[in-house]
Amino acid sequence: MDLRFGDSKPTDEEREAVDALLGPPESSWEGADRTDADLRWARGGRQARDRRDLLLPALHAVNDRVGWISGGALDYVCRRLTVPPAEAYGVATFYAMFSVRPRPATVLHVCTDLACTAAGASELCAAVEARLGPESGVKVERSPCLGLCERAPAALVVRAGHPARPAFEDEAVKAESGGPGAAAPGVGNGKGRRGRNTPHATAVCAPATPDTTVHAATAPETAPAEPAPQAAVPQAGDPALTLLHRIGTTDPASLDDYRAHGGYTALRRAFALGPAGVIREVTDAGLLGRGGAAFPTGRKWQATAAQPDHPHYLVCNADESEPGTFKDRVLMEGDPYALVEAMTVAAYATGAHRGYLYLRGEYPRALARLTHAVAQARARGLLGDDVLGQGYAFDIEIRRGAGAYVCGEETALFNSIEGHRGEPRSKPPFPVEKGLFGRPTVANNVETLVNVLPILTMGAQAYAAIGTPASTGPKLFCVSGSVARPGVYELPFGATLGELLTLAGVRDDLRAVLLGGAAGGFVRPDELGIPLTFEGTREAGTTLGSGVVMAFDDTVPLPRLLLRIAEFFRDESCGQCVPCRVGTVRQEEALRRIAERTGADAASDITLLREVGRAMRDASICGLGQTAWNAVESAIDRLGAYE
Repeated sequence: MDLRFGDSKPTDEEREAVDALLGPPESSWEGADRTDADLRWARGGRQARDRRDLLLPALHAVNDRVGWISGGALDYVCRRLTVPPAEAYGVATFYAMFSVRPRPATVLHVCTDLACTAAGASELCAAVEARLGPESGVKVERSPCLGLCERAPAALVVRAGHPARPAFEDEAVKAESGGPGAAAPGVGNGKGRRGRNTPHATAVCAPATPDTTVHAATAPETAPAEPAPQAAVPQAGDPALTLLHRIGTTDPASLDDYRAHGGYTALRRAFALGPAGVIREVTDAGLLGRGGAAFPTGRKWQATAAQPDHPHYLVCNADESEPGTFKDRVLMEGDPYALVEAMTVAAYATGAHRGYLYLRGEYPRALARLTHAVAQARARGLLGDDVLGQGYAFDIEIRRGAGAYVCGEETALFNSIEGHRGEPRSKPPFPVEKGLFGRPTVANNVETLVNVLPILTMGAQAYAAIGTPASTGPKLFCVSGSVARPGVYELPFGATLGELLTLAGVRDDLRAVLLGGAAGGFVRPDELGIPLTFEGTREAGTTLGSGVVMAFDDTVPLPRLLLRIAEFFRDESCGQCVPCRVGTVRQEEALRRIAERTGADAASDITLLREVGRAMRDASICGLGQTAWNAVESAIDRLGAYE
């Protein structure tokens, strides 16, 4: 392969960061006598090209160490992985958490999305920006949803370099000594090679005030610890809970405590049933995907297991980036071993021996706890070459996302893991035939996988008796906004929207409720009788989505909220297809004009919005563009937002 590299050189620090991940370079690369012709040729041939999937972890390694990715660092990564520099530059510039321009080592991400906007994020940003000028050494960035909606407004501090490890990274410290094969977060390529890298410092500030945010940005090592995960679960401790029953009652860092509270009972039953028996149980239970598409999980697993092409892969989609969604974060922080066990069950049923957990980059505590959980499971024989002594081999690798909402789409996620831009693929072929690395792949989100455990422990019939015939089992709902008790709630399918909001303490001056997040739709206060099922919301002309329920009182200006939704979709469009790339821009422009005008002047822009919305819905390649108009349309038609 003839590659063209630039003349930029990496610093010693950048080189060390990459080598810590990839291992030392070949001796033939050392020395200063190499000619330009020598450097144009790929070293390692096919073996080097097979490491393309380490591109995203390598970019993280540099970004974590230095704070940005220089031309020299990018060039060095490309040489080590035999990746064309132009392609690597396209990947590095695709993700919001990376920068290819110099910036301070400390970056403060202040959420400006829906729940945080309603909680005063604009005022918080203005106050923080006024106090953190260029001389502070802090880069302030207005960020999309950080997944901390129950504690809005929220901010996340990321400091690059080699700080002393703060107390809030204690789980990561444990993971590094967690037994044979323990790996640093996001490290490894799925082929047995592993490296080490020093974690960067992070601090979460939520609910954020100007004082606490400035303190966290300037001294993240001394920032207060986050509340325990059960603080996000108002029902914590209720013995009737199915999916959340361990949160607040079980030590999330202790494998022994997890097993004492029923952990690994489901995996043992899975081995007793066999792969076909597990799939039959999941199918009979009627489990539908909890990520929003509601596809039958058993059918997906069966289609993957039946593929003659091998190897098969399992991918856990933990990149929940929908504004208003934080249930998967709470599960991963409060019950990480449940996800490890559930992934093992799913892999066993579908014939996979390798699992990838794609975790959004804005979840530092979930990363630390899952890294620790995977390392402990591996050390105790619950992952590895002989799981539970059953002769079945399975291992999990954690891959960090870097800030791209579109990577929640499964094929975009595959591209991201493989070291390409996170752009969706055309279907067919479907992932069950050709998914990750072109092999049969089953992809499920965190909540879907965790539901498999009670199916196996209580049996398919008992599980199916929960909820409704078409929407079985319990469902997690992320409630935020104008309520007294925001958080994650577990209810059986079939409960009404009003019942859920009563639990959360909805305010009397309710103006609207957004179901399904930015890609969902608004309903009126007189529609709280809508049953929270996939079929019930569909009949009501809205969507359940992944379980987002955001309440807004009459103090929240709807035009500004809709404009923020449009800005979100414009920013997050991958730009691959014209309907979405152009349509999201035109939608934002029209909504901005409407926000600046009133009455009849807006009529022509509303007409334009409908035309653009239909085009995006009918012609976009993936769900991002297809749903970008949903919330705006429902606000116009159901709420009369611009009347």
